[in-house]
Amino acid sequence: MLNIKKQSLSETFSVYFEKRMFKILLLGAISGFPWVLIGSSLSLWLKEDGLSRSTIGWAGLIFGVYAFNYLWAPLIDRLQIPYLTRKLGHRRSWIVLMQVTILICLIVWSFINPSENLVLLITVGLIIAIASATQDITVDALRIEQIGENESKSMAAGAAMAVVGWWSGYKLGGVIALFTAEYFENVGIINYWQLTFLILGIVVILMNIGLMFVGEQSSNDRQLKQKETDELIKDKIGSRSIFSNIVVWISSTLGGPIISFFKKNGFSIALGILGFIFLFKIGEAFLGRMSVIFYKEMGFSKSDIAIYSKTLGWITTVIFTLLGGLLAIRSGTIRTMFVAGILMATTNLLFSVLAITEKSELLFAIAVIADDIAAAFATVAFVAFISLLVDRTYTATQYALLASIGTAGRTLMASSSGALVDTLENGAFINLKYKFINLGSISIPSFENPWAIFFIITAIMVIPSLIFLWFIKDKLKLSEK
Repeated sequence: MLNIKKQSLSETFSVYFEKRMFKILLLGAISGFPWVLIGSSLSLWLKEDGLSRSTIGWAGLIFGVYAFNYLWAPLIDRLQIPYLTRKLGHRRSWIVLMQVTILICLIVWSFINPSENLVLLITVGLIIAIASATQDITVDALRIEQIGENESKSMAAGAAMAVVGWWSGYKLGGVIALFTAEYFENVGIINYWQLTFLILGIVVILMNIGLMFVGEQSSNDRQLKQKETDELIKDKIGSRSIFSNIVVWISSTLGGPIISFFKKNGFSIALGILGFIFLFKIGEAFLGRMSVIFYKEMGFSKSDIAIYSKTLGWITTVIFTLLGGLLAIRSGTIRTMFVAGILMATTNLLFSVLAITEKSELLFAIAVIADDIAAAFATVAFVAFISLLVDRTYTATQYALLASIGTAGRTLMASSSGALVDTLENGAFINLKYKFINLGSISIPSFENPWAIFFIITAIMVIPSLIFLWFIKDKLKLSEK
């Protein structure tokens, strides 16, 4: 494993002010914004319409498409969109097409009543998730291609800016959604969430305008290499039939990136990498999926959530993502991920403390800030880690594959988060009322609270991934200099 070259603080921070970093920031925002739609906004919409926690949790299965976008990544890499590709470029044309799809879905949502058309609502949410997962393939490739292959010091900085952009799209989008929904609700509009989604559609339009200022490199070199690979496989097969051409295309576009990954790292280390990627952020995902429901049940209003979890959380995330990028540049991504893992486990325990105390805005703010700090460090290290692993010949497909495996752990397993809370409540615990143990003049809450146990479990979930990382850390082959 190669070490990242040490740099002074001024050299490191100067990287953040390069013009291309602001382009990466916008790309991150475009990627993060759809999660507001199918995440916290959809969850609150269903919650306020009377649906159960379990239903809301299982609705989160739509995030599962992010775990499989690598399957169609080769198509995104090779297929050109008539007219759009010629006018906008290969990468930008796909992003615009998916953004238009999301915009249409928001318009459809504005006509749906969740109680009467839950299946249709979730189906539209699934289409949004598919469009978002598809655009992420191109966004990630376009982001990586903004940085030269040998500019290792800029890769961690680019990862930090991408994470800041993602959280900016997610957090600020959440602020807009929550404040808008609460305003419409307070003025007496019955379908306030439906109208809110139309307002969010305007944000989508503005992001597409900004995308026009992000340039992209010519795809000629990539296409030539793909054709060279096709020809090599054709020579091996010998036959020139339609069937053999299909075999050649599949082998070249999907098989090539996978073979390259295992060949570069070795079979056992490659499996260790995949295990770590799958497990690293599961605990955070369990917490994140149920956090807005927990806040609501603790008695916090939508404006409270917007201020502390979204606005304050966004500021914290921006600051500590940039610091996380600094740490990744100076100390390496591996060390940064160990720090992030420990922080994630520790901060999850703060939510357990919040669950067993009476409503406290101060403790709420502390827990949210601490969680955002941990998430910022974890995400920037994770993005830099995957970016350094990819082969530039297969940028979109290979990054999509690795990112999808991480998403699979977070989404497929975390979809049971609501059911886990319900099980804790209906099994070992009767309800959310606090029972107290009197110790003389001291009264402390017992752990007969399903939320408290839930957050402890999420903290424990971090440990297996760190064990994987410990065993492979000295054998990784990262493209760092």
